Amino acid sequence: MKNSLRKFADSDLDQLDDDDMTEGKISGQISRLIDSTDSGIDVFEHGTVISVGDRICRVKGLADVMSGELLDFGGGLTGMVMDLDEEIGVVLLGNDSHLREGDEVRRTGKIVSVPVGDAMIGRVVNALGHPIDGKGRINTDLTRNIESPAPGVLHRKGVNVPLQTGIKAIDALVPIGRGQRELIIGDRQTGKTSIALDAIINQKGQDVICIYVAIGQKESTVVDVVNKLKRFGAMEYSIVVSANASEPAPLQYLAPYAGCAIGEYFMYNGKDVLIIYDDLSKQAVAYRELSLLLQRPPGREAYPGDIFYLHSRLLERAARLDEAAGGGSMTALPIIETLAGDISAYIPTNVISITDGQIFLESGLFHAGVRPAVNVGLSVSRVGGDAQMGAMKQVAGTLRMNLAQYRELQAFAQFGSDLDESTQKTLNRGEHMSWVIRQRQFSPVSVPDQVIQILAASEGFSDEVPIERMDDYLEKLVLYVKTNFPAYEGEVMTGAKLKKDSMYLLQTLIREFTDRYLDKVKKASADEEK
Repeated sequence: MKNSLRKFADSDLDQLDDDDMTEGKISGQISRLIDSTDSGIDVFEHGTVISVGDRICRVKGLADVMSGELLDFGGGLTGMVMDLDEEIGVVLLGNDSHLREGDEVRRTGKIVSVPVGDAMIGRVVNALGHPIDGKGRINTDLTRNIESPAPGVLHRKGVNVPLQTGIKAIDALVPIGRGQRELIIGDRQTGKTSIALDAIINQKGQDVICIYVAIGQKESTVVDVVNKLKRFGAMEYSIVVSANASEPAPLQYLAPYAGCAIGEYFMYNGKDVLIIYDDLSKQAVAYRELSLLLQRPPGREAYPGDIFYLHSRLLERAARLDEAAGGGSMTALPIIETLAGDISAYIPTNVISITDGQIFLESGLFHAGVRPAVNVGLSVSRVGGDAQMGAMKQVAGTLRMNLAQYRELQAFAQFGSDLDESTQKTLNRGEHMSWVIRQRQFSPVSVPDQVIQILAASEGFSDEVPIERMDDYLEKLVLYVKTNFPAYEGEVMTGAKLKKDSMYLLQTLIREFTDRYLDKVKKASADEEK
């Protein structure tokens, strides 16, 4: 009887009709609700808490419980089933200060899920999808399990549609395609989050839904990220999922899966999604904590044996789908923090082997003023030129090799006083190319503008321009080309390579402008000397 009354209390009382609320009507409708409530005997509906501590709970008496099922402990506290032993291992998803040994726990029959839908756009939510931005409830009835199978191979399309980040060093050297998984890796304070935010801001007007998942970040850091996205109008197409450093390990573990489930809704409905996981190394630490508390056997660096599966089942859900499966895409940019640049550590090597390439940020370059501090030798995109516009492919083909050669010569030149003319020429050009791919944060550059600037440096047009005047030179060069070649932008944005005549005209315009600019510089220098 107690079980039947509890089920009736949980039923949808909104079904009662507000019209003509006479005593007889109300009595009849309540009778119908009671009749429709399942009153079957359910021996295993309730269990008992036998131990609790450190956000971990042991429960007995739930014989038919499912892995990943949500359990109700009362008082607004829920938990997720993690271990299916004789004593059920549950991680608690909230404040467990009121929970005591012997308390009753109820099955819900539901796998842990989050709300999804268009109403999520522009909101800041926690790892369970509950709003934390003070804007009220999210008006959606749609939900999606946080764990779901990755799309099958037969429903995946090739990754050949570019996702532009607006960052020259990335779009030219390590291009990212829609549906790709590109790792951003580097030490603390090397600009990893800055690259992710720039990529989000550059999606404005591109019909891409962006999701930023903050894992183990300070609350003030997350607030700063949200304010930056608002300042550039990016929250209009973005969702922020946050599991702060002050929140329990179970929520930090669940946050990436919650963000992925929200993104999958849009992907399976034909939308393009960009999702940032910042950062997965903190999720791995949270999962290690849970696993040790659940008394699972520790392995390398005390991580559990299934730590690889933790990230592989998450990142494999990023894909570009065919029309039969929905036709959308989800591009994942996971972030991993290294210690002293050690990319051979356990978690970095795991995620590198799962992803389609990595953008390695070097602390030495960062402190030398190279921003973004992309190490061109260790950064790679396994999708490569397939996800790069034709015009960019034309001009950036030798850029990586030339930059790598410059960095090597630069280190060698520090120990030599007399350098031959050829070496000096290589160093000078490398310095100009290195300057071209430098970029301030929140200053995305369009692909047509990138092509002009990279061509000017890689073909040596800018070799004689003083380094301190390079920013001014590049800005005025872009304006000059666009003014004298009106069809240029449209031709680049088709995605095809520039025609022979167009490339010749582009080179001619760059040469003309450079000669005029250098004449002005020489004249200005002469006037200063006088």
